[in-house]
Amino acid sequence: MKCFQNALVYVAGEGLKKCSLSFGDKITSFEAQGEIIALPDDAVVLPGFIDEHIHGAGGSDAMDGTEAALSTIARTVAEEGTTGFLATTMTQSPAAITKAMNAVKTYRAKAPKEGAAVLGVHLEGPFIACKFKGAQPEEYVAKPDCAVFDEYNAASGNAIKIVTLAPEAEGAKELIAHLTKKGIVASIGHSAAKYADIETAIAAGACNVTHTYNAQSPLHHRDIGTVGSALLNDKLNCELIADAIHVSVPAMQLLVKCKPENKLTLITDAIRAKGLGDGESELGGQKVFVNNGEARLADGTLAGSVLRMNRAVENLVKKVGVPFLRAVDFATINPARNLGIDKQAGSIALGKNADFTVLDGNYDVVCTVRGGNIVYARR
Repeated sequence: MKCFQNALVYVAGEGLKKCSLSFGDKITSFEAQGEIIALPDDAVVLPGFIDEHIHGAGGSDAMDGTEAALSTIARTVAEEGTTGFLATTMTQSPAAITKAMNAVKTYRAKAPKEGAAVLGVHLEGPFIACKFKGAQPEEYVAKPDCAVFDEYNAASGNAIKIVTLAPEAEGAKELIAHLTKKGIVASIGHSAAKYADIETAIAAGACNVTHTYNAQSPLHHRDIGTVGSALLNDKLNCELIADAIHVSVPAMQLLVKCKPENKLTLITDAIRAKGLGDGESELGGQKVFVNNGEARLADGTLAGSVLRMNRAVENLVKKVGVPFLRAVDFATINPARNLGIDKQAGSIALGKNADFTVLDGNYDVVCTVRGGNIVYARR
């Protein structure tokens, strides 16, 4: 048993509260019990961050298709307060995607305690639109196909939790219905969809928008496209890369203003370059150049991010004007709800997983706890 004694804790339903917090692998009490973990005076104990869309970090990528790569990502993101994430793929050859799925299956079966937990897979592509492929290689773009998806899902150990697809593509409606029946999130992204396409997708079960604003049909006054539909429809949960690079501050403010508080989720969409500083990196066999925190292909196309989740929360508060606890919800309980794990994770309440991130007054991570184990501690 461990304990944060007389700490400032974000307690579900109560807000910030000065109290003690005791835990084993689950939260057991709001009284001091067990080994006390010392915290600085300006520390605040929050639920662990959940990143439902991240490709890589620390020099590794989910598409490397190895347990070692997943371990590196898990340990690296724990340093930013993330306790769980979806290993996110990209449009690549069937063999490469299958290799990545197999690695996730093997890694999850071993249930390592180090770093953040791999909660499953976000299959981003190959079922996307060439027009809005972004940094994804066009030669591997494929039509939505239920049988192909089932093969990938089986290879992952049925770990796929989100699938990004273009709903206007042939076969998309059938795949969305197939995913929905299985309890998997069908996410609209890398799409040239018009409003009518989005409405059809929602009727079939689509409920998420991949990195809202980016790589999708923009808002136009004659057809509001994917962006306008994301802003308009309260059924859609919207992912947001809050680095003020992928999305401008006014655009973030508009999204926050339009969406219900439980329908906006922070993601990093980070690539292997995260945590390595400026320089040359790689994404799907393509050279990526990181300069001043911006990751771009040689032609200038944005290629994921190097954003840290604690900085995403900070950006929402300081640049967008979102209240602190609401910004925290966007990185914790909202992704937990989206993934259907909110009864176990995403907030601090008795009986829930002992997953915490502790921030100081500068939004720096003091320590990260996952399943009651300290998986990162600032030196």
